[in-house]
Amino acid sequence: MSRRRHRYQRGSRTRRRLGSGAWRVRARVERFGEPALLLLLREAPAHGYDLIDRLPELLSDERIDMGNLYRVLRTLEEEGIVHSEWDEHAPGPAKRIYELTDDGGALLDEWAKALRGTAETIDAFHARYEAKGGDHVPR
Repeated sequence: MSRRRHRYQRGSRTRRRLGSGAWRVRARVERFGEPALLLLLREAPAHGYDLIDRLPELLSDERIDMGNLYRVLRTLEEEGIVHSEWDEHAPGPAKRIYELTDDGGALLDEWAKALRGTAETIDAFHARYEAKGGDHVPR
């Protein structure tokens, strides 16, 4: 494999060399924001600001963009996964409250199955890594 990079390539988005033998790695589950959002809505209907406050509980250090959240919610509503209504009884200006539909609950169930499979794969990786002397630093 050639070490030469094309001008338009920026390198890996999941790993970065910090120095001699040191790395920073971001192990991410791609598209995890959607199942996290669906889980929060299964727990309780919510408006966007509430979801922005609660998503870090599930997404750890991942940055949450408010505009992107509302685009995702609109798409989920168009697909029948969530439903929303204006809540004019809440303090302050009226807010759109989102809730999970039956189709959204079924989708969340499928996400949970898929993520369980991913977790099992990761657990097998860790077991094999630790059995072979994990956390070994080359000399």
